[in-house]
Amino acid sequence: MSGHGHGGHGHEPHDAPAGTAAERWNARYAERDRIWSGRPNAALVTEVGRLQAAGLEPGRALDLGAGEGADAEWLAAEGWTVTAVDVSDIAIGRARERAPQVDWVVADLVTWEPTGSYELVSACFLHSFDADFDRQAILARAAAHVAPGGRLLVVAHAAPPPWSTHHHELPGLDEELAALPSDGWDVEVAEERDRETVGPGGEPAVLRDLVVVLRRA
Repeated sequence: MSGHGHGGHGHEPHDAPAGTAAERWNARYAERDRIWSGRPNAALVTEVGRLQAAGLEPGRALDLGAGEGADAEWLAAEGWTVTAVDVSDIAIGRARERAPQVDWVVADLVTWEPTGSYELVSACFLHSFDADFDRQAILARAAAHVAPGGRLLVVAHAAPPPWSTHHHELPGLDEELAALPSDGWDVEVAEERDRETVGPGGEPAVLRDLVVVLRRA
């Protein structure tokens, strides 16, 4: 999912009631027992798998906008010590039931400050159109806590899904890279990828994502 301090596999709920980010997302989660698929993000699995196959040892990981927790749960199963943050206490409550070994944090990423250092910071579909949601500042603040040799993984929508009626402008790959930290970082992956999924009516669909992996020198 995505949104105000939220990451995952969708878009900000445009028809949700007014209020704080937590109130809006809690209203969305209260609609159903589960909003998202329960599967980890494909790019996360691919990139972390690639790094581990190359010899990266699991360490501390930070999941920004964890939602119902599929990414954090997968990382924990891979041996990572995971801190996962989301604005919705409903989502975190569901995630905690599935993976109590994760350090679940209910907080708005607009104001939340990480502590310590991490070998991996992951932000998957961290989008919001709220006026106070400064995505660049959130990622920069988290990136400052990546340990030397650690990675920042960012997965973003390159285009709205074909069924969307809301056509917000999304950054391209060059714009995405320009918004991420550069001094003292090496770009390991920067590309667009197609992702097969299922639309709201059960129809097959292909979505376009941006995938960026930065390594701190």
